[in-house]
Amino acid sequence: MSAPLVSIIIPAYNAAPWIRETLDSAFAQTHPQCEIIVIDDGSRDDTVAIARKAGASRPHQFRLETQANAGASAARNHGLRQAQGEFIQFLDADDLLSPRKIELQIASLALATAGAVATCRWGRFETDPAEARFVDEEVFHDFAPLDWLVLHASAAKMMHPAAWLVPRSIVDAAGPWNETLSLNDDGEYFARVVLASGGITFTQDPAAATYYRSGLSDSLSHRRTVRACESLYHTGELLARHLLQCEDSPRIRQALADHWQYLAYELHPHAPRLSREAEHQAQALGGSQIPPPLGARAARLARFIGWRLARTLSHKLPR
Repeated sequence: MSAPLVSIIIPAYNAAPWIRETLDSAFAQTHPQCEIIVIDDGSRDDTVAIARKAGASRPHQFRLETQANAGASAARNHGLRQAQGEFIQFLDADDLLSPRKIELQIASLALATAGAVATCRWGRFETDPAEARFVDEEVFHDFAPLDWLVLHASAAKMMHPAAWLVPRSIVDAAGPWNETLSLNDDGEYFARVVLASGGITFTQDPAAATYYRSGLSDSLSHRRTVRACESLYHTGELLARHLLQCEDSPRIRQALADHWQYLAYELHPHAPRLSREAEHQAQALGGSQIPPPLGARAARLARFIGWRLARTLSHKLPR
């Protein structure tokens, strides 16, 4: 039986410093059937030229599409419309795959229950992937769909977007990426993927790994603009809707209360109104005991002036 085709979809915007390394990690996959689709989202640097040069020797495997700037979710949806694979691999233009990542996950899925999606270990790095920190081991396990989402919601645990490998049938059942979102669009999207799946199979072999480039000052995950904060709040609303439609139970309500409380902390002081609304959401679900993420000095201050003012001051004081 021939190997299934895997579509690697890479949205790219002003990714010139990293796109070649990312593409090299995609071309290096030991799985024999991969198509690589780069969607340039209106870059104003040399992303297109670098990507085109990198793929020139692999015209049978590589495709470059361009679009006017519309955001990463729109670029991924564009890629999905072009993809022919039986499996989908999303890969941001500054992140990396280990060479055997897809090969080993295909093998894991062949042994898993019907409708499963695959994950693998992932680590953060800044310049050298050999120094990646694999620190989120709590998610390095098999999960039933709701068990994973309860952990994700209640403890703010994440799976690196590139760590997933998803059968196309599950992608189609989950629906497209939400193009109205910016910050945490991946969290909302993969919540739907997990709920459409038969469960998560974690690929145990450490040779299956992804590398999340962190510490970039202009990274979307660091932005706290009005639009980014609104997106983060809206993902909370959507996650609550997705989960409560599946199971309205004490454990789901507690997980969502914790998630809203976490968002209240994350949104302050950048969006005070949304932060208070998030805290009201948490209280409506029964309240949360999650403490604010404050350093030792700010935590001492919070005992006297409250966590909001302490967090505001912690953003202003030198670190």
